[in-house]
Amino acid sequence: MTSLKVLVIEDNRDLAANLVDFLSAKGHAVDAAGDGLTGLHLALVNSYDAIALDLILPGMDGITLCRKLREEAGCRTPVLMLTARDSLEDKIIGLESGADDYLVKPFALREVEVRLRTLARRASDQNRQQRLQVGDLILDVDTVRLTRGHREVKLPPIPLRILELLMRASPRVLGREEIERAVWGDSPPDSDALRAHMHVLRSGIDQPGESPLLHTLRGHGWQLTPA
Repeated sequence: MTSLKVLVIEDNRDLAANLVDFLSAKGHAVDAAGDGLTGLHLALVNSYDAIALDLILPGMDGITLCRKLREEAGCRTPVLMLTARDSLEDKIIGLESGADDYLVKPFALREVEVRLRTLARRASDQNRQQRLQVGDLILDVDTVRLTRGHREVKLPPIPLRILELLMRASPRVLGREEIERAVWGDSPPDSDALRAHMHVLRSGIDQPGESPLLHTLRGHGWQLTPA
């Protein structure tokens, strides 16, 4: 079976050690964090196949951490929420924060591994979607060929990267910070840079006579969707 790279964010030292030992024995590469801030840092600077995330953590709780990953960083790594809370409301809150699955303590270590494998496999299948389409705008990610209707569109690398983000998120609105973090990481450019790239993007995909696809929602960000 394929091994995974997993991040365990859990403040209970005994449980964290058991998870790390069990997953490592199964052939997985495992990093661990005992608080929310360290966990968020590791999740942002490294690439993981899945994250096992405790709900109650020092420094930053799991709900806040998961929301920051999804809404601010645009991180799509599958998240398995681990918690002692088993009410329907708690489960809904966890899933609405961006978690992909929910496991109530106490749990069998084997079930954690199975859930993580399932989430990672599902994410891998989704990532294989290399043909993105919004309206009559089509991007072949493998060949980097972009067309709108019957015409081919040429874009520089950064506007093209922004377009891919918008197409994958469509019809969700992406804010400035989310786009800048996804494109430039922790070193965003000056405020005019993104505006300039968005102008190039809009000029390329929305030409006179065509129904606009790129929409600016002032104070919120940008959205790619048919009018």
